[in-house]
Amino acid sequence: MKNNHLLKVALAQISPVWFKKKATLLKIKNSISEAAKNHAELIIFGEGLLPGYPFWLALTNGAAWNTKMNKELHAHYINNSVTIENGDLNELCTLAKKHQIAIYLGIIECPKDRGGHSLYASLVYINSLGSIQSVHRKLQPTYDERLTWSPGDGHGLKVHPLKKFTVGGLNCWENWMPLPRASLYAQGEDLHIAVWPGSDHNTKDITRFIAKESRSFVISVSSLMTKEDFPSDTHYFKEIVANSPDILANGGSCIAGPDGEWLVAPVLLKEGNIYHTLDFNRVLEERQNFDPAGHYSRPDVTKLIVNRERQSTTDFKD
Repeated sequence: MKNNHLLKVALAQISPVWFKKKATLLKIKNSISEAAKNHAELIIFGEGLLPGYPFWLALTNGAAWNTKMNKELHAHYINNSVTIENGDLNELCTLAKKHQIAIYLGIIECPKDRGGHSLYASLVYINSLGSIQSVHRKLQPTYDERLTWSPGDGHGLKVHPLKKFTVGGLNCWENWMPLPRASLYAQGEDLHIAVWPGSDHNTKDITRFIAKESRSFVISVSSLMTKEDFPSDTHYFKEIVANSPDILANGGSCIAGPDGEWLVAPVLLKEGNIYHTLDFNRVLEERQNFDPAGHYSRPDVTKLIVNRERQSTTDFKD
């Protein structure tokens, strides 16, 4: 493959059409098509972009017990979530294959293998052949996210080949968890994808830290969200916007190189695709003095056990 060591990436820093699955899918497809025209080989979208992050929880006293408003908003969220088994991502798989572009996408998943009524913040990897290769359900929802998202499992802690690179990813504050990171390093990850709901306060420190720790490229991709992005027909629109700041997510998408230095510093309040070309040889150069799963590890002293079974409440034996 020509220039197998080079990879052009697109960071899709966009806002959702909040809580509207079909309309947000259209924005995602447009971003993919634009990235393909610009010869990108990998495009990444933020955490939970499809159909959006549950900002209402912080704006409507989301922890209040048994309120009609919070229950109705949660039900609406489920009705606009993604069930992969129903083919909700088929169009994206077709686009990936058509344009020979790989995709990392943050979704709100409502999987049938957990009964079909609970939500997970999942990171989906679709390869350039249009095949879903992994669905990583966020291990630990953060703070008020736990009021609407369920804890995931280790099934999606996987890496994937992409030209000379080995790519893996985590959702939001999972990127702060040392052991999930270590599980990806051990599988040869050298291009780490970190997806976020938005804002540089998340991306400006951890992006460079992971790059220095792993001697890998690290791409952080965030969404955007302003008060004006709430559709006027949103359930309980008046209550939500009354308490909303003008900017809920300012972006902050960025790329750090394997030496921990910025290749693309955090980009704020700019909607659209951000492009950059990565050179795999930079990984090999930085691994000369530090390799966390290789020559700078001591498996005889410390070792990690990872359970990658997809968890369920039942094990049917017919």
